Amino acid sequence: MDRRPTTSPSCIGKRGITALAVLLTGLCAGGCSFNLASLTPDKDEPKATASTAPQTHSLATKADPQEARVQAARGASLAQAGQSAEALAAYNAAIDLDPSSAQAFYQRGLLYQSERKYEFAIADFTSANGLTPQQADPLLGRAQCYLALGKTQEAASDLDEASSVAPGNAQIWIARGSAYEKLGNKEKAADSFSRAVLLRPNDDAARNGMTRNGGRAG
Repeated sequence: MDRRPTTSPSCIGKRGITALAVLLTGLCAGGCSFNLASLTPDKDEPKATASTAPQTHSLATKADPQEARVQAARGASLAQAGQSAEALAAYNAAIDLDPSSAQAFYQRGLLYQSERKYEFAIADFTSANGLTPQQADPLLGRAQCYLALGKTQEAASDLDEASSVAPGNAQIWIARGSAYEKLGNKEKAADSFSRAVLLRPNDDAARNGMTRNGGRAG
C-alpha cells in the first residue's frame, strides 16, 4: 500500500512559489535585478490610462514678440556699452521669446562678428536673411564674415545679391570691390569701387580701390 503523503497541486504551487520568492529575496540582498512582482499574476494590476500615465511638461518659453523686441533692444544697448556676455544673454532671450525675430538674429550675428566668431555670425546672418530675404544688411554681414574666413567666392555671391537689393549702399559696393579684387576680376572690382565713389566721393577706401583697378567715377 502506497503511504506517500498526498498533497494537492494547489498546495504544491503555493509552497513552490513561496520557496522561490524566499530564494530570490536572498539573492537580491546580494545585488540583483530580479523583479519579484513579475512572478505573480498581473490580472489585478491597474492598466495605465490617460489619468495615471506620467505627464510631460514642455520647457519651451512662451512666445512673446513684444518682450522679444525689448530684450533685443536691451542687447543692443549692452553691446554698445561693451558688455558682450550680458548682450548675448539678452539676444538669446529675445530669440527664445520670438524665434522669427530677424532683428535679434541679425544683432546677435553682429555681436559674434565683432568677437571674430565668424561661423556663429554666419549662422545668425543666414537665419536673419531667411526671415527677411529682401534685406541687404544680413547679406553684407555674412559676406564680411566670408571674406574674413577667406571664402571670397561666397562673399562675392552675397554682395552681388546685396548690391541689387540696396544699390545706394556704398559699403556694399566697397566690400564687393574688395571681393572681386581678391578674385582677380579687375573689371568688376573697378566697377564696384567706382559706384562707391559716386556715393561717397571722399571715401579713401573707395577711391584707392578704384585707382588700383583702373576704374573711374562717373
